[in-house]
Amino acid sequence: MIAEPSYTIESLTDLLAGKTEVESLRTLAELFPGQVVFSSSFGYEDQVITDMILANNIPIRIFSLDTGRMFGETYQVWQKTNSRYDTRIEAHYPKTAAVEKMLNEKGPFSFYESIENRKECCFIRKVEPLNRALAGNKIWVTGIRAEQSQNRQTMTQLEADEVHNLVKFHPLMSWTFGEVKDYVRKNNVPYNPLHDRGFVSIGCQPCTRAIQEGEDFRAGRWWWEDNSKKECGLHAK
Repeated sequence: MIAEPSYTIESLTDLLAGKTEVESLRTLAELFPGQVVFSSSFGYEDQVITDMILANNIPIRIFSLDTGRMFGETYQVWQKTNSRYDTRIEAHYPKTAAVEKMLNEKGPFSFYESIENRKECCFIRKVEPLNRALAGNKIWVTGIRAEQSQNRQTMTQLEADEVHNLVKFHPLMSWTFGEVKDYVRKNNVPYNPLHDRGFVSIGCQPCTRAIQEGEDFRAGRWWWEDNSKKECGLHAK
């Protein structure tokens, strides 16, 4: 039996050096067959990566976390994406018993009451389902960009995720928001119509609002909290 080759962040970085985003995605899919996954929330960035994967027939599995609190527009772009690329993006849901217990004990809007409650809701609806979706995989592709928040400016395109025991790849890390929108327009990629109404980062409906001119990219997420650490836990270190 031939042992599976071992790769480090450094060796993978060297392998991808000079490659385009599409070439990098294809290389990772070839190095780790059946063990590369992409998590999509159907925002601008994720739709760009979805197009790169599906338009080029790269064998990377795409899934989304359906929290049960998503915008109707998000479901619309999900359906349009399935139709456009003749695919079926996988859905991963929170555990029913955990959601029922939280709502029965604290009500449907407990996340407005404290950061602890908000993080509990995020964990039940997003983090735990993500853990199940990522189990057994080697590469997790995301739509993270450095420009999105202060926390993300310290990330690198390839990084070790010790929580999930895999490597995260952020193909659009150095892209600007303008470059993302240009790609969507030039390639006629389906996108969430909420983007046209000032929504930049789109999550659950009760926790997302449009942003005003000059506001930070993440200002529309959990706007009642301090701006410095607006993460739901999906990318915790």
